[in-house]
Amino acid sequence: MNLLEMLHSPGDEYTPIPFWFLNGNLSSQEIVRQMEDFAAHGVSGVVLHPRMGLPKRIKYLSKAFFSYIRTAVETADRLHMSIVLYDEGMYPSGSANGQVVEGHPELASEGITLTRKVQPGDEFLAEAGDRFLVARKTGGTMRGIHWDQEDGELNAPLTADLLNPVAVDRFIELTHEAYYREFPEYFGNTIIAIFTDEPSIMGRNVRGMFAWSHNFAEDFTQAGGRLENLPEMFFGRENDDTRLYDKLILKRESEVYYGKLSDWCANHGICLMGHPHQSDDIEAERYFHIPGQDLVLRWIGPEKSGIKGMDSTMAKCSADAARLMGRRRNANECFGACNADNNPWQFSGGDMKWYLDWLAVRGVNLFVPHAFYYSIEGKRKGERPPDVGPNNIWWPHYNLWSSYMRRLSCLMTDTELHAPVAVLCRNRALCPDVVAPLFEHQTGFQYIPESYWNDCTVDEETHELILNGYRYQAVLNDTENRFPQAAHQVTEAMADVQCFPAAPMLRVSHFMRGGVECWFLVNEGNRIIETTMTMPGVTGRIGRYDLWNDEACRQTSLQSEDGAQIRLSLHPRQSQLFFLCSEEEYEALPVPPKMVWLPKPKFTLVGRNTFECTRTYTATMEVSAGDLAEGVPMITFDGYDMAELKINGQDAGVSFWPTHRFPVKGLLHEGENEIEVTMTGSLANKYGIRAVPYGVR
Repeated sequence: MNLLEMLHSPGDEYTPIPFWFLNGNLSSQEIVRQMEDFAAHGVSGVVLHPRMGLPKRIKYLSKAFFSYIRTAVETADRLHMSIVLYDEGMYPSGSANGQVVEGHPELASEGITLTRKVQPGDEFLAEAGDRFLVARKTGGTMRGIHWDQEDGELNAPLTADLLNPVAVDRFIELTHEAYYREFPEYFGNTIIAIFTDEPSIMGRNVRGMFAWSHNFAEDFTQAGGRLENLPEMFFGRENDDTRLYDKLILKRESEVYYGKLSDWCANHGICLMGHPHQSDDIEAERYFHIPGQDLVLRWIGPEKSGIKGMDSTMAKCSADAARLMGRRRNANECFGACNADNNPWQFSGGDMKWYLDWLAVRGVNLFVPHAFYYSIEGKRKGERPPDVGPNNIWWPHYNLWSSYMRRLSCLMTDTELHAPVAVLCRNRALCPDVVAPLFEHQTGFQYIPESYWNDCTVDEETHELILNGYRYQAVLNDTENRFPQAAHQVTEAMADVQCFPAAPMLRVSHFMRGGVECWFLVNEGNRIIETTMTMPGVTGRIGRYDLWNDEACRQTSLQSEDGAQIRLSLHPRQSQLFFLCSEEEYEALPVPPKMVWLPKPKFTLVGRNTFECTRTYTATMEVSAGDLAEGVPMITFDGYDMAELKINGQDAGVSFWPTHRFPVKGLLHEGENEIEVTMTGSLANKYGIRAVPYGVR
């Protein structure tokens, strides 16, 4: 079947495209070496990200800087890799490492504040009791690329006014136009996109202010706004004027910043990529050719709920925006500083698998791992760790990870989502409490932001909401009762699958891919899910595919009045794809192998290397002829973190999360067998602030 063939060998377009921190004393030879190493590990694209740690000899956008970028671009061209340029030095985007404001102080970011004293340079706006509402420069800064440009330091670059078209034009001239002058022949082929990173209107380290800009007072009052009512924002109160303010700020930011960047990229044959400032900034996504978001700082994680809080909406934010706009891809800058227990570098393979599945089941189909470090020398290793690529313990086996990300991306691209529920939302208000029950009951939904409401209609006969040819059987969060004739109630029949007993930690995405009806399942919890799963209305044969192991087989199912029933057993960190197939396709699939679960080995510690964070264990295992004849022998054991197994001196594979499971068919023989396992622990033991356990349990 074409779907399985695509998933077995997904093309380079589905590659992960990691941030590559250009954070060291760059050399052309080392750039080439690292890129060749990336390609050898299944990584066919990178984001060239100037980063804290560049030496002063490499000034941002200087001749020396571009010489190294040229080496990277030309190497990528030779290796058939893709390049995503990064539009800043370092972040948030929009200031060209302070060069926009340099010599042009009038272009610095602005805000409004309440003050008891009007200072020189302030723009008086209104009286507010014993205080005054004024506009002034924020003093906001960004993180730069040299060690003396960190937040709060004297040389931290000032941020530009992203609501001022003059400032944004200067930013584009300094960055985008400079890149195009250097590499015009690579735009639209090797260079596929420019990444803009969480642009911040006021910059970092700003307190007690709200965004503002030159001439914005005129726009506000012409739209009917009353400046004297804006001080209510400082006390957390809303009124018609504060709501108008929010609307106009979003409009100005969208048109002046995102709109200009989007148009420039389109006119130069590449995509605007990256993500807006906040996880639920859904309206800004319309300007991205590849909408995106940013999973960072362990805002969510395996030990927390994946469906609570503003940040739990980010994956659906980008995926649903892309679907509304007809974009094939949407991206996530994932894993950045996602350390467990606030312990730098404490990030396991099990964590990484959880995050990938969390994103994919919500529709993300382009992964931007944060980050591969050019250098971890000195304090570089502590700058937003961990390195999730070449400087981590799994790099020798990274082809397993890059292949999995490719398969997820391939699976979730060009899909037609089954989403019977429409969830109306506003920018920065994606209602996590409203959608949480939909996740827990495996019911597909589509966010519809405010800018699309006027395009919706209601079928008078079926009471379905219609948008862009899609029909929604229920509407949630219609607080203004805009669609009173539309069906509002979510019913059990709308679920993608029905589980008995209920499985609130099971996530399901139901879609058509390449003409094949699919259900992608993820266990988002930390316990095994055991349930009987009914696929409503489904008849016919079902296949199963394990994306991690690249294994397909027949799936046993029973036909009931309600649909096909499957006895589901899904372990933590496990994902499965179920798909409908014809009788002929079903017969061509292998019969599920019988697993022979061998007794857990009794390991003895025989060696340790504290510097490498490894411990080696051995055991002997007596195996009978019956064990070898009945099916696939499985060796299982518990332990942290990465397990590499050998059977009688032969490699038996690697496992990244417990319970470690190794199919060892063909490696055992009748009688006594020698087993060796090397457990490699988290690099928190080398670079963190506290040691964490590792080894066999």
